[in-house]
Amino acid sequence: MHVIHMGHDVYKANDKVAEKNRKKLNKHKIFSVNVMGAIGSGKTTLIEEAISHLKEKYRVAVIAGDVIAEMDSSRFRKLDVPTIPVNTGKECHLDAKLVEKALDKIDLDNTDLLLIENVGNLICPVDFKLGEHLRVVVVSVTEGDDIILKHPMIFKTAELAIINKVDIAHAVDVDAEKMREDILSLNPNVPVLLTSKHDWESLETWIDFIEHGVKETQKK
Repeated sequence: MHVIHMGHDVYKANDKVAEKNRKKLNKHKIFSVNVMGAIGSGKTTLIEEAISHLKEKYRVAVIAGDVIAEMDSSRFRKLDVPTIPVNTGKECHLDAKLVEKALDKIDLDNTDLLLIENVGNLICPVDFKLGEHLRVVVVSVTEGDDIILKHPMIFKTAELAIINKVDIAHAVDVDAEKMREDILSLNPNVPVLLTSKHDWESLETWIDFIEHGVKETQKK
């Protein structure tokens, strides 16, 4: 009897396309960010803030992943940046092939920064690399301070973790510092940012993190 490991084959095929995407982005000196997190964590708002404060310095494009709707992509278009909506249908994550197709619709010669909003989910995106340079996971205090330990893998693979909406942590009886400690217990070396859309200093830290990536990519 032959055992076929379908999951392994799918991930391996995806990784090959992701590597192809990465090479294409590197060729054009584009820094790409994969923003993951549950629905309502504040991914879209954080991306909007990054666009608003970086689009005058850098040429920004967005890939907006969603199951069906194009609500988030319409928000990005209002900021006057090229936006490619990607509907995944039944799938709860973006994959490298979907991003590959989206890249064909972007003017890569006139792009410095590619922001990718993944489908709202803390489980499905973990195993699917997209070719990104930075994997970000966003979690909100409104999800409860046990949310991290319930979804360990996405935090173990993240290269930047954001605890968002910290301004209302007290109102929802959540300890943001416990959330930070839980993340670091899973991934001791990952940078952890505490953010709120009402606190410019916290947003500036997020934006500076991205800008540093853009500058480093352009040096290569």
